[in-house]
Amino acid sequence: MADQLQLQSLVTKEGTLEVSLAKVPVPVPAEDEVVVRVEASPINPSDLGMLFGMADISTASYSGTGESAIVTASIPENIRKIVAARAGQPMPVGNEGGGVVVEAGSSEEAQSLLGKTVGILGGAMYTQFRAIKAKQCLVMHEGVTSAESASCFVNPLTALGMVETMKDEGYTALCHTAAASNLGQMLQKICLKDGIDLVNVVRKEEQATLLKDIGAKYACNSSDPSFMDDLTDAYAETSAYIAFDATGGGTLASQLLTCMEAAAVRTATGFSRYGSEQYKQVYIYGGLDRTPSTLTRNYGMMWGLSGWLLTPFLQKVGPAAADKLRQRVADEIKTTFASHYTKEISLAEALTEDAVNVYGKMATGEKYLINPNRE
Repeated sequence: MADQLQLQSLVTKEGTLEVSLAKVPVPVPAEDEVVVRVEASPINPSDLGMLFGMADISTASYSGTGESAIVTASIPENIRKIVAARAGQPMPVGNEGGGVVVEAGSSEEAQSLLGKTVGILGGAMYTQFRAIKAKQCLVMHEGVTSAESASCFVNPLTALGMVETMKDEGYTALCHTAAASNLGQMLQKICLKDGIDLVNVVRKEEQATLLKDIGAKYACNSSDPSFMDDLTDAYAETSAYIAFDATGGGTLASQLLTCMEAAAVRTATGFSRYGSEQYKQVYIYGGLDRTPSTLTRNYGMMWGLSGWLLTPFLQKVGPAAADKLRQRVADEIKTTFASHYTKEISLAEALTEDAVNVYGKMATGEKYLINPNRE
């Protein structure tokens, strides 16, 4: 059986991270599976946690070249307990990707996918060939490339999930932070198409401009002195009392709740020491800021702060609703859900210092795409 390259992340028992390329067998499909030649897999923020094992990348050292390249870094003492369960286990990385079905099991569903370009979500995508159940493949329309289909799950379904959560909880508008990201741009396009008000929160003026160029009405810059006033005004105009926060740490979640409360009291009929009657909800779904979340409780008692993840959302809505969302992604992959990448790199190039220094920052406009079959 032939071997293939797979990018793996290892946390050692001594608390050191090692990222390298391993040779593993090319998979053979089971009856209900297909083998996909992976031609594109994005590096999402959700991938970096597994890839780098919460190591301090500023301590990284680089050795070897090509297939022998290795990245080594130290994991801070206070984080080692968090990743202790994976110590000593080389773990494949990469949540999603796109490619062409090159081999199929004997089932009718599997055989029908031969030669098709598909998007898949199943982990271990930074690998040259990936076996996966046929029913997990999202078949692309004619003319869609592997690169275009590579980001058809995590960001699109997260953005759609936010909108569906908003509707399910009785809100009519929503707020999103780190809003100039690929995901944020998708969310803005969804809201424009579906007639939903979206309040975007960004850190830089060029990010606000980017969103306004695609039609955003509200893009509040947290670096502006008038940020809190601007955000309060946006909430008052839209009633966006539900927010999805990608940063996680720092004071931003508290600021969102403070401005929601300030907007709500504008229409209050009287004073209450418990604050407004408007329930305000912030969901943390990312961790761009690793500092502790700091809350200054000046927004009454009607509020909630909790986590939000895509997988539990999909489980909650059920297979039929999830398939409907997936089909919308496939139908609009070149428009609403189009992703943009700074650079396409090979597996070996993903382990170079120059590449890690760029994609490891998770900065807006610097998204990398791995092509595991790129020479």
